Amino acid sequence: MTLEADLVVDRLRLKRRLTVWRALAALGFVLALLATGLNRHHGHLLGAGPHLARLRIDGVIAENRDRLDLIDEATKDAGVKGLILAIDSPGGSVSGGESLHDAIARFAAKKPVVVTMGGVAASAGYMIAVPATRIFASNATLTGSIGVILQSPDVSGLLGKLGIGVDELVSGPLKGQPSIVKPLSPEGRAMLQGVVMDLYEQFVDMVAIGRHMDPAKVRSLADGRPYTGHQALGLGLIDQIGDERDARQWLATNRQLSLDLPIETLNRQAKQGWFRTRINGALNGMAVAVTHDAIVALMDDPASKTLVPQGLALDGAISLWQP
Repeated sequence: MTLEADLVVDRLRLKRRLTVWRALAALGFVLALLATGLNRHHGHLLGAGPHLARLRIDGVIAENRDRLDLIDEATKDAGVKGLILAIDSPGGSVSGGESLHDAIARFAAKKPVVVTMGGVAASAGYMIAVPATRIFASNATLTGSIGVILQSPDVSGLLGKLGIGVDELVSGPLKGQPSIVKPLSPEGRAMLQGVVMDLYEQFVDMVAIGRHMDPAKVRSLADGRPYTGHQALGLGLIDQIGDERDARQWLATNRQLSLDLPIETLNRQAKQGWFRTRINGALNGMAVAVTHDAIVALMDDPASKTLVPQGLALDGAISLWQP
């Protein structure tokens, strides 16, 4: 009986040692992956090497604090040597375009920015391009559409037909302007037109400063119309017909940024995704990794975001090309 007890104790001791060695081996494997990956990964993690950042702006532009933070982080990151801003947007909110314009201008004050335009880069989509060092577009790109629009629906006629009246209590005659339940008053129209024109002049100033153009010339072009890339080139709204390859060649020739520099897409998911992928792969099969993967998949899967209200809200005044 004593011999059997000793064997059991000895076996338990060996199991504990084996567990410890397995844990150490797993930890070593994870650390090796991190050490290898950090040396060759061109992101915001420790050990990042020189690279270009690429920021894609697609669809309607709205306020996006995370995106602004990423641009500011890239501005301070010594490993980021320049920015390729890829735009395919009809515009969006004035405030969203302005904040993005300013963040790109802060970057451009320290490092080169090149813009590549897709099918459309109009209104606020053009606003965010003007701080760039050089703007590229295709001949068929629709750009420009410099202007501001403020729309307010009025359903008072429909409510009247339905016999529905709405009482409004306001602190002043312009407080309730515009209103969805009553027509816009002459005073309200004049007030809102003043707001639109002030925002318009700000837009004109951005273009004049960014494109080194006389404000009077910008106003002559800024009647809201879009221009093709071919037209915009002749008007001085862009610099060159071309794509990302041409932009990279220009950076190499004029800013001495080698064509061999890797490009890192600038987004929060890419910044976190490499680390998560390596950790999850190393810990695959462990219960904690399964739970972590499930949470990360829910957080990072774009499809899952449709389950969460994203709050895409445009402010009252928008700079948007409407075909």
